Formats: sequence, C-alpha cells, structure tokens
Amino acid sequence: MMMLVMLVNYLVMVVCVLVGVAFVTLLERKVLGYIQIRKGPNKVGYLGILQPFSDAVKLFSKEQTFPVLSNFLVYYMSPVFSLFISLAVWIVMPYEAGLMNFEMGVLFFLCCLSLGVYSTMSAGWSSNSKYSLLGSLRAVAQTISYEVSLALILLSFLFLVGGFDFELFNLYQEKVWFLWLLFPLAGIWFASCLAETNRTPFDFAEGESELVSGFNTEYSSGGFALIFMAEYASILFMSALFAIMFLGGNMFSMFFYLKLVSVSFLFIWVRGTLPRLRYDKLMYLAWKSFLPVSLNYLIFFMGFKLFCFSVFIV
Repeated sequence: MMMLVMLVNYLVMVVCVLVGVAFVTLLERKVLGYIQIRKGPNKVGYLGILQPFSDAVKLFSKEQTFPVLSNFLVYYMSPVFSLFISLAVWIVMPYEAGLMNFEMGVLFFLCCLSLGVYSTMSAGWSSNSKYSLLGSLRAVAQTISYEVSLALILLSFLFLVGGFDFELFNLYQEKVWFLWLLFPLAGIWFASCLAETNRTPFDFAEGESELVSGFNTEYSSGGFALIFMAEYASILFMSALFAIMFLGGNMFSMFFYLKLVSVSFLFIWVRGTLPRLRYDKLMYLAWKSFLPVSLNYLIFFMGFKLFCFSVFIV
C-alpha cells in the first residue's frame, strides 16, 4: 500500500514537472522577446498562454521521419531514455509527503547525471549523420568535463553538511544561505549547470551556425519534442537544486518556488545576453579554472571539518 501511495505521488509530481516544462518554454520565449525588443508569442490564447500546448499538438501530430541508414531501435529509444532520466532524477527532491525520499539522494543524482550523457551520444551516433555525430561528441566531452567540477563541489558540501540527503541542506540554511558564505562556488555551480544542460553560452551540442542543430538534426515530430522536454526538465531540476543548495530549500513554502523560477529566469537571461564560446575556451574554463577552484574548496572543507572534529574531541 505504501509503495502504491509513493508511486501515485511520484506520477503527480511528473505531471506537474511536465506542465512546468510547458510554461518554462513560454517564459523563455517571452523573456527573449522582450530582451530583443519584441512581444514574443501573443496570439494563441490570452497573451500567448496557450502557445506551449499548441506547440505540443503541432509537434506530436506531425509526420515522424526516420533516416533510412539510421540504427532504428537506438535512434527511436534515445529520446525516450533521455526524458526518462530527466524525470527519474526528480525522486531526490526532499519532499516529506510520502515521496520516495531516501538518504542517498546525492549519489542517485550523480548517477542520473552520468547516464544523461549516453542518451545524447546514442542519439547522435544512431542518426548516421556527420552533423549529429559531431554534436554528440562535443556534448559528451563538455558534459564529462563539467561533471568533474560539479561532483567536487557536491563533495565539498557533503563535508559541510555531513550526509548524502538533500534535506540536510534545508536544516543547515535556516539562519543564513550558503549563497552568501560560498558565493564563488555558487557561480561555478551555475556555470557548470549551464554546461551540463547544453545551454548558451555552452550550447555546442546544437551549434546552429555550424552543426545545423547538432545531435538532434535528424529528429522530427515526437522524437524532437521528447528531447526538447528532457532539456527543459533538466533546466527546471537544476534550478530547483540550486535553490536547495544555495538559497535554503524548504519545499513547502511558496518562497522556494519563487527562487526556483528566478534561477530558471537566469538561465534564460544568459541565453538572451551571451554569445557562444569557442570550444577550446570551454575546455580551458573547465580544466584550468573551475577544476582548481573546486579542488581548493574541497581541501579547505576537509581541513575545516577535521579541525572542528579535533576541537570537539578535545
């Protein structure tokens, strides 16, 4: 009975995430419109509110095309797997209302983060297109590079809060947010999240100017829609995780969701403002800037924890 309740709760959350994804796409198009001094979508429904749903109807009702030389099964399943991973990772959210909350949330998050690479890689490879393959190779290289700094930052926080449960971040930020204490780490985490979700200025997987939309070039109709939904579900999740880690994440307060939307707005603001980096600059930033800073913080937290422990023992 308990498992059934948890399953129903999780399905409700997945539906809410998918509705959130629809409105994040609307928010993005509106914000980009105003950044570029134009209206954005404003025809379908009141002020364009129904635009995401008309997009969904259009995408899923279009004809599905398959490249003749593609590896059909892998090509077909990659978008499904991508969306599945993006929705499965939401289990780690520290709701205390019968969801599958468990003590190893950080480890599960890192596992899902690593698995996300495979869907991009298989989507690019199975399309049997040079553009798609180049896009997926770029995405894999950048994701693996930035995962290192993300994992090191998470390790630093594990030393600080003393556990793998995301609920601990809420307990430790009742008085002061980690954002004020660890502002450089917050900046690195946000930039790494942009790289992990393939967002501007790190959107090399789908560089329109040179790769014709990159790894999803050969996808149309439902397959493209699933990849699109997976990307925006990841953006929402990363925004929620940023709010939990740096802005005090009590998920039963309305204030938390305002913080989540604010971080999502930052993702969009960056897209409307910054140009795409050069690929070697991206790798330079990961290995020569973010990695040393993350490592130094990790060593500092280890020493700090050891010092506190020795003082407590004495």
